[in-house]
Amino acid sequence: MKRIAIIPGDGIGVEVTREAVRVLETVGDCFGVTLELAHFDWGAEKYLRENVTLPEGALEMLRRDFDAIFTGAFGDPRVESNKHAIDILGGMRFGLDLYINFRPVRLLNDRFTPLKSGCRRNIDFVVFRENTEGIYVNAGGQFKRGTDHELAIQEEFHTRHGVERIIRAAFAYAREHGRKRVTLADKSNVLTHGHELWRRVFKIVAADYPEIEARAQYVDAMAMLIVLDPGQYEVIVTNNMFGDILTDLGAALQGGLGVAASANLHPGRTSLFEPVHGSAPDKAGQGVANPIGAIATVALMLDSLGYSAAARRVEEAIEAVCEAGAVTVDLGGTLSTAEAGVAICQYLRR
Repeated sequence: MKRIAIIPGDGIGVEVTREAVRVLETVGDCFGVTLELAHFDWGAEKYLRENVTLPEGALEMLRRDFDAIFTGAFGDPRVESNKHAIDILGGMRFGLDLYINFRPVRLLNDRFTPLKSGCRRNIDFVVFRENTEGIYVNAGGQFKRGTDHELAIQEEFHTRHGVERIIRAAFAYAREHGRKRVTLADKSNVLTHGHELWRRVFKIVAADYPEIEARAQYVDAMAMLIVLDPGQYEVIVTNNMFGDILTDLGAALQGGLGVAASANLHPGRTSLFEPVHGSAPDKAGQGVANPIGAIATVALMLDSLGYSAAARRVEEAIEAVCEAGAVTVDLGGTLSTAEAGVAICQYLRR
């Protein structure tokens, strides 16, 4: 039995998580997968009501009692600072040392991509984004704030340990999954200290995987080439900020943020799974949110927990409903959020 913490979050996060849970329950019924789901109300409502973001002792409880964490999305216009989202998501990512942000970019149906030349065989790569260092550690400060001479400093940190472990994870994935090429995205021609470290360590690690082609590209060139020729990419590894940007570009190529899944991983430890999209408060409660990103994230979680056959069946169900057009409006269909979730479950029960 595997124990999973469910945190729906805010906005449409609640709606897509409901469908993700529906799929998990269906998987349990159909494939003999024993899952115990525990629901937590952490989010904007709790913060506004109790001034609590991530409760005291939550990280230790998650680490000790759960095999995985599934979240929806966080963000609420009533919390202008977004403090609750930063505390909850950032707290789990950094506090649990989830150093791998794993983002698959795979086109589900040719009609979903905006690329005229795009097809499923050309858009199928994964991104390994370093998740605990870089510019997102919130190091820096402001001086003379609000004056004409205001100074703002945002510092970027890279450690040899952090850089090497994410690069090794990318190469290990490529070897395990039969991928033949790993590409590093950096900006070492301008960021000559931190990103020189990335390029140097990339070369060192690549030597341990001689069967895999190792390439390094400047991130601006890669952004262009992902659009012009996405088929050249199989595994991309990069830092925190560049990974954030490139994966949203990848999501656009595969059909939008509504279909994009992600995992925050530390192999062998409790990891966090969340769809890519935000909480979209303007769409909350309307039943128009696309649950595919959340359900694809369920497949990532099942695979991570050792239920690979069930994960593949969920992926097949997603592909089937996309082919049949049984999807939400953003993908050209007519179904509501709940109807799209039910359609996937019906396929799983066949």
